Amino acid sequence: MGEQQSWRDTDPAGDFLALTRKISLDRGFGCSSYKDKCLRRRIAVRMRARGVHTYEEYAHVLDGDAVEYDRLLDALTINVTKLFRNWDVYASIADTVVPALFDDGRPRIRVWSAGCSSGDEAFSLAILFHRHAVLTGMLAQLGRVQILGTDIDRRCLEAAQRGQFEEGDFSDTPDELRRRYFSQGRPFTVVRSIRNLVRFESRDLLRETPPSGPHDLIVCRNVLIYFDRETQERLFDVFYESLAPDGFLVLGKVEMLLGRSRSRFAPVDARERIFRRV
Repeated sequence: MGEQQSWRDTDPAGDFLALTRKISLDRGFGCSSYKDKCLRRRIAVRMRARGVHTYEEYAHVLDGDAVEYDRLLDALTINVTKLFRNWDVYASIADTVVPALFDDGRPRIRVWSAGCSSGDEAFSLAILFHRHAVLTGMLAQLGRVQILGTDIDRRCLEAAQRGQFEEGDFSDTPDELRRRYFSQGRPFTVVRSIRNLVRFESRDLLRETPPSGPHDLIVCRNVLIYFDRETQERLFDVFYESLAPDGFLVLGKVEMLLGRSRSRFAPVDARERIFRRV
């Protein structure tokens, strides 16, 4: 029998619950809102790395090792991202959302990238607005755009503030955008005109109030899938209340509207999970 199976079989059911409660109490991380399957899988990775076989043993490791606690929280916050991840989504945003917001003369355009990780999504959105302003001869009006990236992971936010990326971060980025908006030498740094459009702050999506709005566009991709249904529905309510009338919501490719949110948002591009508040 393999190591992964052995610790799953030998741990009493209550030990997993005790561990997740401990994490929530010690570090304020909302384990109860996440799907058990997701938590078990990511905790298992850290348990194998430390060579322990029960949740109780791992709890003792956490008590004596603050660095391991940080590594566990990094694993639980699921920071998987890259610039223009799934380009078709961004192409649709560029064709439909950006013109609708930029061309109607509104004095400010507020964008919220919720769960922004290391800033890839927020900078990608800023590039779309800048590109549109250039193509339409409206560059002088770009100052109306305010993009906020929020995340619970402070180390990711520190990386976002630097605006520096590695080669692998560009696999979905069109060459034209890479040449125009990033330095050509390592580390590949986003240009100042884009950095000026974006700011970042630490915010727990589950426990803290949303940033002040109303927002014209909220992008929260590949985050909700890790939460249980009750939490997802609560977050859809948060997004609805945080959006301006006719504001846009963009979700991940496998995420779906649930409960009453299905009557509160109308599809703009159902395939790319782009919706508009009704």
